Amino acid sequence: MITTWQRYPHSHPRTVDSAVALLLFVLAFPGSQYSVSDVAAPARWWPGVLLAGISCAALLWRRTRPGLATAVVLPCATGMALTGYVMTVLLLAPLMVALYSLAARTERTTAWNFTLAAVILVVGAALIADSAGDSVALNVIGPIAWLLLPAALGSTARFRRAYLDSVQARAEYAERTRDEEARHRVAEERMRFARELHDVAAHHLALANAQATTAALLIRSHPAQAEKMVNALGDATAAALREMKATVGLLRRSDATEDSLQPAPGLARLPELVAAHTSAGLTVTLTTHGQPRPLSPGADLTAYRIVQEALTNVTKHAHTSAAKVDLTYHHDRLAISVTDHGTGPSANPTPGSGYGLVGMRERALSIGGQLRAGHRPTGGFEVNTELPLRPYTPDKDSAP
Repeated sequence: MITTWQRYPHSHPRTVDSAVALLLFVLAFPGSQYSVSDVAAPARWWPGVLLAGISCAALLWRRTRPGLATAVVLPCATGMALTGYVMTVLLLAPLMVALYSLAARTERTTAWNFTLAAVILVVGAALIADSAGDSVALNVIGPIAWLLLPAALGSTARFRRAYLDSVQARAEYAERTRDEEARHRVAEERMRFARELHDVAAHHLALANAQATTAALLIRSHPAQAEKMVNALGDATAAALREMKATVGLLRRSDATEDSLQPAPGLARLPELVAAHTSAGLTVTLTTHGQPRPLSPGADLTAYRIVQEALTNVTKHAHTSAAKVDLTYHHDRLAISVTDHGTGPSANPTPGSGYGLVGMRERALSIGGQLRAGHRPTGGFEVNTELPLRPYTPDKDSAP
């Protein structure tokens, strides 16, 4: 019930304004009985009531056109003061309501200019009508106080409404920013899982394909080597299933974070990677320069995946049987170079299959590194990347 009555003025503004205007018009009758000359008061009640009626009618536009309403009410109040009525709150009420509406809905300068004009005109007219100065308190102090009060209250209401609007705007902006950040995080997670699935699938399937092809060629001429190749094929497919199960398992967890990838492979497993490619017929030379230093989990995983993807591309596209991996440790970064001497026409990835290079570049950039890939002047293909040894923290001020 209380809530309904509180909402009624906002849902029925015209009805409320009409009721206010009618109430103020009724109050004008007793207000018109007080004048400077007590003898003339009974015979001069109708001019005050007539001017009050015009003022109250003008208040019907106080919400939509407060300036016009005030411009109509102010001359009426001035006319009542010149006629000789004592400007009590009963006769000043329409002008007070108009000034309040004006202060609450327009700029502060406009509201206070109208208020100053109202004080000067009404008080000046009252002093002219009461030339003897018998009622200075009623004609000067009273009107000034009654006219300044609604202007101050209207300004306060406008400031409060502006403050509430700014609070609501900030809340909406914060909500919108939070939604955008959530969508950004979801997109990052999707890209992270996509890169993991691509690296796992591309690497192990390429090895399995190479091993199966080699085994098919050797099964009659060299059955022992073919059997060894088939066994290696089983190990490659089992490893692929384990890594894919671990990666897809993260999608089922609602609390999957960056720490979920901590047990993922790192540079310590490069010998296993080299052995897997060797079993597929690709001879990989692994060389380390400088003093090996520990990497952050993210950088360690990124370094491993880049080498893994680069060797997978060599197996699939380079038409060569040898590749070289160089690791160079500097004081603040790790440089990785994967090169081959392939001369086949498919040294470049085929159209539509370039996600490997894109994924390697995205991985390097995500931890503050960089990656370059292209043909070598002396023949073959190379992938060069530099990764920071210290954990990378993105600069929020420079983030798009």
